[in-house]
Amino acid sequence: MTAIDMHIVNVALPTLSRRFNAPLTDVQWTVIAYLLTLAVVIPASGWVGDRIGSKRTFLFALALFTAASALCGAADSLAELIAARALQGIGGGMLTPTGTAMLYRAYGPDQRARVARTLIVPILVGPGVAPILGGVLTQTLSWRWVFLINVPVGIVMLVYAYMYLPEHRPSPRGRLDVRGMLLSGIGLSALLYAISEGSVVGWAAPQILVSGIGGIALLWAFVRGALRAPDPILRVRLLREPLLRATNIVFVLTTGVFLASLYLTPIFLQQVLHQSPIGSGTTTFVEAIGVGVAAQTAGRLYPRLGPRVLGGSGAIVLTVYMALFLLVAPGVNMWLVRALMFFGGVGNAGSFLSIQTSMFTHISSEDTGHASAIYNTIRQSSIALDIAVLTTVVAGAGGSTLAAFHAAYLTGAILAAIGAVLAWTLISTDSARSTMGGRSKPEQRERAAAAELSGD
Repeated sequence: MTAIDMHIVNVALPTLSRRFNAPLTDVQWTVIAYLLTLAVVIPASGWVGDRIGSKRTFLFALALFTAASALCGAADSLAELIAARALQGIGGGMLTPTGTAMLYRAYGPDQRARVARTLIVPILVGPGVAPILGGVLTQTLSWRWVFLINVPVGIVMLVYAYMYLPEHRPSPRGRLDVRGMLLSGIGLSALLYAISEGSVVGWAAPQILVSGIGGIALLWAFVRGALRAPDPILRVRLLREPLLRATNIVFVLTTGVFLASLYLTPIFLQQVLHQSPIGSGTTTFVEAIGVGVAAQTAGRLYPRLGPRVLGGSGAIVLTVYMALFLLVAPGVNMWLVRALMFFGGVGNAGSFLSIQTSMFTHISSEDTGHASAIYNTIRQSSIALDIAVLTTVVAGAGGSTLAAFHAAYLTGAILAAIGAVLAWTLISTDSARSTMGGRSKPEQRERAAAAELSGD
């Protein structure tokens, strides 16, 4: 629900503009409000889950998200809709990090590839499904069903989660880090606002400069405090662990760029190739098929190849995928474009599965909630940043509309190529050996030394 909800509203924005007789710049706040409250809550989700229990946190977040979806569908004014979307963001900001942490606590390192294959479905397929679902609901029923469709699903999942999810509640330590929560929440929200709106109103606009610089300053103060505090709202010191740090960096430049291209491509298909909204949605949806097909193969190859080879190869495929869009122009056979989308989905499945499987290899169960919050914070921020980069290139490139989009795809290809280089150089397969069904060399040496000392 949360993965689809990030993208489904974009399809309904023109309809909402007509319904509430408001300009798109005002209606856009239905997206911005969700993004900003999401940013406030995500960093604190690990601490909240540890304090009141992961199951309770998940149930509360799911109930809030479902109730807010009903309020969105019942809104009679734009102000009511924006307020309800802000509530949705609070629920969504806790749902994904808490759910991810629960999954990784439930499965050992040697089963992480299976977990990653599960996570591929909502995180990568959701953005592909959203444009089609949003278009169909808006055109055949009503814009209200873009939100109301969450309600029956949420109710069923609430019952199921209450009955079957296990609880995990570490011993609480210390008081709530109010200073850290305010600095991280406000700082991240301000920065994401600047990133999201900079390409629209201009990067030199006063509100963008103040928001961006202020957000960076607040986040810098937050990181300094979090590194010194005994129990911060978010344990950013976990990024000192090399594998967690490397996989997050590679994510920004691979999957983050790919998801940003899914924002750019429907606009490209409609403005340059003159496809209808549903036509562009069915074309981009093919990437979800590529992800689904390749995820099964990648999951079986991971124990043999490891995260460096599989992730690096996936990043190379993503680089080629972005570069091939330079050959797409009016008059192209749309089946070739669909084949290209499938190809991109295949590459992203390999990159994403490798990152997700190896990311938490050396993270303890106690730290998993905070590590998941770090990853989800970086994931959300990187997608917004990558979208801002590509849309800014489109807006600033000279020449025809086709040339502007080609410049953006070339930029995406360069970023993905950098991600491929970093995947091959930063990610250590040996460090992630336990997720491949084996032990790392240091662990093997320690085990052999222990056996020799004991006479075995």
